[in-house]
Amino acid sequence: MTDVSDGVHERKPAIAARDVFKTYVAGDGSPIEVLKGASLDVAPGEAIAIIGESGAGKSTLLQILGGLDLPTSGEMWIGGKELQSLSEEELALLRNHHIGFVFQFHHLLKEFSVHENVMLPQLIRGETPRVASDRARELLEDVGLARRLDHKPGRLSGGEQQRVAVARALVNRPLAILADEPSGNLDPGTSDRLHDLLFEVNERHGSAMILVTHNLHLAARADRVAELMDGRLVDVTREALREASDQWIG
Repeated sequence: MTDVSDGVHERKPAIAARDVFKTYVAGDGSPIEVLKGASLDVAPGEAIAIIGESGAGKSTLLQILGGLDLPTSGEMWIGGKELQSLSEEELALLRNHHIGFVFQFHHLLKEFSVHENVMLPQLIRGETPRVASDRARELLEDVGLARRLDHKPGRLSGGEQQRVAVARALVNRPLAILADEPSGNLDPGTSDRLHDLLFEVNERHGSAMILVTHNLHLAARADRVAELMDGRLVDVTREALREASDQWIG
């Protein structure tokens, strides 16, 4: 296996990480190294799955790739902009404009309707309510929820709530969608439909997609698979992925 940053993309990466380290301080003051030189390029329209054992640091890596956290050292770019050079306000704007997040728990705002939840990132961006409304309606139709616009999230099934989260992630036409165990809280049938939707969205909208998952069947659908192992990302071949199927819960 080789470092996943070795390949050269013809297109400018949507997200790029170079030699990223992340160290936390334990309660006793001792350092805990979670990431130890992880590197990654993800091209527009490319889907990459990141696998690894529990506690390997996959969610930490995804937060750094999406600009929710900064590395202890190393370099991170989103859309060609180096994150370490940005102010907190600039970083928040970059996330809002260029990154769509889908988490295992959808984090919808329960007091707002489905339509309003999807509108919100556009309103934060400064779009007019009319533009935000039209864009949200279009995406909710795309994910099959045109008849649920005025419903509160509590009236939707788990799978429907995740489809709302996917629509919300897409509303600002992001460079990249970052999904952290997006179907981990769903039954198998609903999970499969959500996976189909994610890859359909990836293909139709041309956004890069980074999936963190324990589900090796889902990982195998990506263009590339990388394993986070001892704090670094390494390519996983299709053959190695099949051999690994007994090591993680799919």
